[in-house]
This record gives sequence, structure tokens and C-alpha cells, in this order.
Amino acid sequence: MTGHQTYRPIADYALIGNTHSAALIATDGSIDWCCLPHFDSGAVFCRLLDADCGGFFRVGPTKGQCVSRRYLDGTAVLETDFSAAGGSARITDAMHSARIAHSRLGIDDPHCHRLLRRIEGLGGEIEIELVFRPTFDFARSPARLAPIPDGVLATAGGERLALRVPSSTRLVLAADAASARLHVRSGERLWIVASHAGAQSGEDALEVGDPERLLVETCRHWREWDGILAYDGPWAAQVALSARILKMLTFGPTGALVAAPTSSLPEEVGGVCNWDYRFCWLRDAALVLHALMAIGYHEAAMDFFVWLENLCEGECGELQIMYRLDGGRELPEHELCHLAGYRDSAPVRVGNAAGAQTQLDVYGHVLDAALVCIEGMAPPIRPGLLRVLAYLADQAATRWREPDHGLWEARCAPRHFLSSKLLCWVALDRAVRLATAGKLAGNIGRWRGERDAVRRAILDHGYDRSARAFTQTLGAPGLDASALLMPLVGFLPATDERVRSTVERIREQLTANGLVYRYRGGDGVAGGEATFAMCTCWLADNLALQGRIDEAAAAVERVTSFASDLGLLSEQIDPVSGELLGNYPQGFTHLALIRSALTLGRAQRGEAAR
Repeated sequence: MTGHQTYRPIADYALIGNTHSAALIATDGSIDWCCLPHFDSGAVFCRLLDADCGGFFRVGPTKGQCVSRRYLDGTAVLETDFSAAGGSARITDAMHSARIAHSRLGIDDPHCHRLLRRIEGLGGEIEIELVFRPTFDFARSPARLAPIPDGVLATAGGERLALRVPSSTRLVLAADAASARLHVRSGERLWIVASHAGAQSGEDALEVGDPERLLVETCRHWREWDGILAYDGPWAAQVALSARILKMLTFGPTGALVAAPTSSLPEEVGGVCNWDYRFCWLRDAALVLHALMAIGYHEAAMDFFVWLENLCEGECGELQIMYRLDGGRELPEHELCHLAGYRDSAPVRVGNAAGAQTQLDVYGHVLDAALVCIEGMAPPIRPGLLRVLAYLADQAATRWREPDHGLWEARCAPRHFLSSKLLCWVALDRAVRLATAGKLAGNIGRWRGERDAVRRAILDHGYDRSARAFTQTLGAPGLDASALLMPLVGFLPATDERVRSTVERIREQLTANGLVYRYRGGDGVAGGEATFAMCTCWLADNLALQGRIDEAAAAVERVTSFASDLGLLSEQIDPVSGELLGNYPQGFTHLALIRSALTLGRAQRGEAAR
């Protein structure tokens, strides 16, 4: 067992990325998580999941501490200032990107991925420690290290990772790591670069070139992306950051979007709810499209639809709820028993068995995003995508009476989840609206009839009069925060007495310290969980739509008060300790913050939410 004191809090980590992969950097300058070349590749550095055998790449002071850190304005480039007794230094970290802004224009995946790390002396003299310890494929492939000019080359299987250091640096090579001490004086600027390439790439793929130019190029491309933002409402800085995080979670070559860049960060320390989120959920991607388009990122919003259209080219077949980033359907889940897990939270999982689940809500999320996209941008939609949308509507009409595993991916017998029925209603409602406008061909009469049937079923069996709330499953009393979606998707107004009562019951029974749990009770997996940040944002949205502006603002600020110093949030928050839990940073959380800011802004202006 590994001592807990060797693990840093999740909020201690910053994210850098280049829309192909991402890395987590601790306040001590250590990259403790990075999968290369892609988000869903094997981890090259994974100390985050095992403090002993997981690899890392540290550039930080031997003595001293982080004073402050920030993202350079409008970028995903991180600056960290360190101070020690004899001096101070700034370390700038970035993942080089040849392009950020419009991934769907045919940008190829580059053969080489570079981690750029610049050290600048700010005052006096400071000793910087460099430790380079790659552990390929989640520490399953031992790295072989060999010296090269101005650095070292690590290889394992078909992977190569080259470390380049200043020519004056004396690297010490051990069996599995390279290390050095650098004395940096005021005004000095040193570069350390790690370059990753596959075995099929030529020798020149690992060449660095001018790292200063690469950094300038990366900053320019991020600022091009940031400049598209069209938002000046509440929490403008947080909205801009959240949009940037969502872009960092986008896989540029295809337009797919990962739920989070990590795997197996626990929902409960020591628990077993540790899942791999490095895949594209149709639900998540559709919600992100909705959020990004609302703040001006129309071109980026279309990336997901191009990905979906390519995914469904030809026959629609049976859509899964999630896919690999390249559109692959196979996501076999297995456990990495050699890794201890974050703070001994085992098992560590790779792959996700929920990919084989039935989750009927996905139809509604995709069709809702399609309606917003088509009405808001009127893009040229290829016939293949229109066939997909009609197919999803037909599936909702046919299957809404079936039980499923629900929005929260319960690993138990299928149930009649209210949220699944609600989103089937959304799918049919949006299909009817598109068909009425002449945008979608299909059996509109059937869609309309089944939409009305779903509505009756929800109103007749989803509201528990004794509990005075819409419940988790039809005909049962248990609460679920997903009932807060009802006014957000236009099923009932937020001022409806049943909705008001549901909001109050959720505040009474599913809230702790101002934060909202998803539900209480079993879901087929042992252990508990913390509060769900997105659910607290849903509560804020409901309060805003009821005209309770101050309460809504307080709920959003409650969530953001637990963010890292950089503004990043994970999936869940421990309501007692305030600790961030679950995979990090979480796309769901950051898109919910964007939508809450939009909803509150509309409410402040006296406008309807939809």
C-alpha cells in the first residue's frame, strides 16, 4: 500500500493540452499524468494513479515553493512562479499545437507531440531539479533510456520519448530515469522539451527546432480560439476558462470530445467507483455543442456533428452511448491490478463497460443539440446526418416504454428512469419541430403521438404526490437531481407548482452544505460518492428561472468556490472537506457552469431561458 501523504489533492493540478492529448501538472512542477499520443492512449506518466511505480516528469525547485500560477491571457499555456531562499524562477508549460481553432477543416494529427518547459530566472539564483521518468503504457512497458546529443531517448514497444536539455546540463542516467540539477540565475532562460513519436515516424520527428517559436505559435493559436468568444454576462472570466477547458477536451482530428482527460480518479477516496472517462459520450458532446454555440463557437460546435455524421455514414445501425475518439465501438473494460490507484482507490480501470449499456436519454440530447444548431446556424446538413436524426426520433418513439440504465449509468438491472423518459420526450418534441419547419423528413404524426404519450406517462406516474416531487423512477418515491432538467428542456415551466415542490424536496433531501447529490441509494456499485457539481448548477438554473436571482447566483458561486486556484473543477465535490473528487477536469461540470451563467444572465434581463 502506498502512503496517502505521497498523493497531492486533485485540485493541485493544472491542465495543459493541444486538442490531441493533455497533461496534468502539480504545483511542484511535476507532470504526473499524460497519455500520448492521444487522450485514450496508454499513459506515459501516471504517478497520479500510483505514487511508487507511476512515471512523472518534474521541473521544479529543489527547495522552495509555488508562489502563484496562472494561464497566460487567452491561452492554455501555464505560468508558475517559484520562490526559494536564494532566488526565484518562472516555469512556463505548454503542449505545442500546430493549430487549435477549426479542427474539422482537415487538420492531420501531427507525428510528434511536444511538451515545452521554459525556465526563467526572476531574481537571485535558484536550483531547479529535473527528473524524467517515463513509464509507458500505464507502467506496463519498461522504458529503455539511452543518451542522445543534448538529452536522452526513452523507448518502449513502438513508442519513443526524447528529452532535450540545455547543452551545459549534466544528465545523470539511472536504469529507469534521468535527472539533473540546474542553477538558474536572474535573467537566464533555459528550455527543456520532451518530444513523443511513434516507431513509424522518421528520426527527424523528434527534432525540436526553436522552442521559443513553438511557444509563440501555440499562444497565437489559443488566442485565435479565445477571440471567438462572444459573451459578456455573469462570470465572464469563468465562462472563458470553461470554454477553453472544453476545447482542451476536444480531439481535434475527428471533433470527438472526451468526458475528462483522466481515468480512475475516485468518486470516493478508497472506493471502487473509478471509471475511465477518456472516451466520447454522445450525451456529453451534444451538451458541449449546445454550450459552445451559445457563446459564439459555431464552427467548433459543428465539429461534433461532422464526427457523428461520419460515425453513422451508411446505415445507422444501433448507436452506442459512447465511442472511442476515432469512432471505434469497442471499449473493453479491464483492471490494471499493478497500479495502486489514487490514494489506494482501486481498481484502476481502462476501458468502460458502460459503452454497452442502453441509455435512452441519448436520443434527446442529440436531437436537442441538432435543433439548436440548425435553428441557430442553418448549416448545410448532409443527408446522412438527417437520416441519423430521423432514426433517433424513431428509436425514441419505439423504445421509450423500455427500462434502461439511465443518465447515471447504473450498473444494476434496467429501470424506468424518469430522466430517460424525459429525454425521449425531448427527442420527439425536437423532431416534430424540425419536421414542422421542413428540416427533417419522417413520420411526424407518429412522433407527435408518442411525444404526447410520453408526456402523459411522466405526469401520471413520475410525480409522487406523497413525496411532492418528480422522482427517480416511475412509480417509486426516491429522488434524483435529474428531475431538475424538466424546466431546462422545456417540459414544464420552472414556476409550475410541481417543479417548485421538486426543487424544494431536492434542497431538503439531496443537498449538503449547498451542494447537490445525484441521488441516494444503490446503483449496483458498492461505496458512496460525493456531491455532483453539475447537479448544483441545475439547481441554480431552476432558481434563476423562478426569479430567485440571488439564490441562483449563490448556488453557482458555491460550486466555483471549490475550484482550483486556476478555476478547474472535477466531477464531484466532497461537501464536508471541499475536496475535488472524480475525473478531472470534468467537461460536464464546465459546460454546466457556462449554461448556468447564460441562464442567470437571461433571468437578470427578464428573458425566457429557451
